[in-house]
Amino acid sequence: MKYILVILLFTQSAFARLYFDDASSPELITSARALAMGGAYGAKVNDPWAAFYNPAGLGSVRKPQVHLLNLHLETNNGFLDATGGSGNFLKSVGNYSDAFTAGGVRSLLVKNPGSMTHAKVSVFPNITFRGLTLGYIYSKQQRARLKDASSDFEVAEREDSGPMMSLSIPFFGGVVKFGATAVVLTRKEMWKDIAAADPTVIDKNTDYKEGTMTHLVVGTRITLPVFLLPTLSLVVRNSSQSEWYDAKLGGAPEIIPSTVDASVSLTPFTSRTGRFHFEIGMKDFGDRYKDVPSNRKLMTGFELSFMRMMFFRAGFGDGWGSGGIGVRSQGFIFDLTTYAIEASQSGNREEEDRRYALNMSLGF
Repeated sequence: MKYILVILLFTQSAFARLYFDDASSPELITSARALAMGGAYGAKVNDPWAAFYNPAGLGSVRKPQVHLLNLHLETNNGFLDATGGSGNFLKSVGNYSDAFTAGGVRSLLVKNPGSMTHAKVSVFPNITFRGLTLGYIYSKQQRARLKDASSDFEVAEREDSGPMMSLSIPFFGGVVKFGATAVVLTRKEMWKDIAAADPTVIDKNTDYKEGTMTHLVVGTRITLPVFLLPTLSLVVRNSSQSEWYDAKLGGAPEIIPSTVDASVSLTPFTSRTGRFHFEIGMKDFGDRYKDVPSNRKLMTGFELSFMRMMFFRAGFGDGWGSGGIGVRSQGFIFDLTTYAIEASQSGNREEEDRRYALNMSLGF
């Protein structure tokens, strides 16, 4: 179950609270490439995003890479509707910054109530070699909801930042790879309901929660050197089951559960210039998120590449389809993706939250 930007589950509890549910997209930095493949990426990943999807994948990086700008942007149909619909795309772009402030997004929703907005921006500058990544992460996401003019305005915000390092070690000639990523993660988050008659006031000292932790991701990849290159991937997130320390403001953020993802893939050789990759997997293999149906944790995806430069992708995750295109070279990456998550709390294909993600990286 994995999807984007990000991806990230946007649900509503009995108390009408907006959630950032890590069962949906546990990666601290999301890849538009992975989101296009329905999140089925642990056995494929061979770029700097391996640090979060499967650190063992760093052993498949072909050349050293320096990413000066590694930008990820996301929005959804709810934000497009709040800014006048898809026919006013330029207007939506002009109002994109409003999606990250409570007052700004509320003013948009008052004009077009009934939407759930989602917006995310992240940067991940890094230096990556085969088996090693050093970098820094910053991610901010905000979602909001206003059912009608008489309803409460609901808003949620999360900001993650911190330095990171990832290592991968091969064994048996690269048939088996192990990897680990450590992030000194600082998280700041907020949820708030504001009555229709009340002004949009967010108290930075009491409404936000903030804490720091050492977040560890460990993974392994086993690739048999035979026809179709069958590959098994296992990834454990927050493997040390760390908790937040140095809590500030309104207290510590919610604990990040330790979860396991598993996937298998096949990569048949199609031609000298093209290659096809197919992967299927399961999020939260240990079922830490019991309220999420198992069929929503299933993820499948494929990628068709030409000359290792042009990419076409499609997938299925959280019950909804995804797809995208990409262009890659040594110093440039551009990925454009659409994906969706299940917006209901415990249903399956009941409420689609269709999203759009863009990754762009410049470097050498």
